[in-house]
Amino acid sequence: MRYTDARLLDALASAYALGTLEGGARRRFERLMRDRADVRDVVAQWEQRLGQLALSVPQRKPSADLWRAIAARTHPAQAQQARQARPSRWTSWLRPAGFSFGGLVAGVIAASALFLAVPGAFITSDQLAMRTGERLPQSYVGVLTDTEGRGRLLVSSLRHGRTVTLKVLGATALPVSGGERLVLWALPADAAPFAIGTVPASGAGTLTLPDTSEKLLSKVSRLVVTRERSVSPAAPSADVVLSGACAKLW
Repeated sequence: MRYTDARLLDALASAYALGTLEGGARRRFERLMRDRADVRDVVAQWEQRLGQLALSVPQRKPSADLWRAIAARTHPAQAQQARQARPSRWTSWLRPAGFSFGGLVAGVIAASALFLAVPGAFITSDQLAMRTGERLPQSYVGVLTDTEGRGRLLVSSLRHGRTVTLKVLGATALPVSGGERLVLWALPADAAPFAIGTVPASGAGTLTLPDTSEKLLSKVSRLVVTRERSVSPAAPSADVVLSGACAKLW
């Protein structure tokens, strides 16, 4: 493998920073990092870039389920011994896993890894650039949380793309009743809010933009989702369901 290719090093550094580079490839890259200062610099740049996304995720205490999931992945032998010592709790594994976006770092990794790990939710032509390039491209990203601080909606758009990809997080649908619809709004720092489009209550969706994300979102600091009854509301209602920062990943 040619480690002199800048694009290859950038792709490997992004995967390493996200935690998606595993096995032998990760060990080889860590050896490369020890030997080359330029590789360490690229990794540091990716860690700083992804750190911007952390600002949109409120800091919360990780749940007990999250800690158990981390222990099971990092210390599988000890986790197996703990399960054998508690045979009466085998039924707890029948419950859906609760990955709550609790910790700040966990929120960054989970939100960013969705770009690379869930191809079915990112299938637009804009997102193909990400897949073929094997790295996280320059993008506008937001993790919108509910009133309890839980990450419920991932919003993403390539910097020069004309689509916005939405992914509802969690097992439950977003709260909306008959006659209402959920609308995603952009809140620029120096202009009036404008509607981006309708948000699905569950699953994933794609919205088409009238212009590139760079022109529409470059001055947007926050994103919110409101419940609306009007077909074409001129301004967001006070019924805010989700909110979060609009971060730039570059």
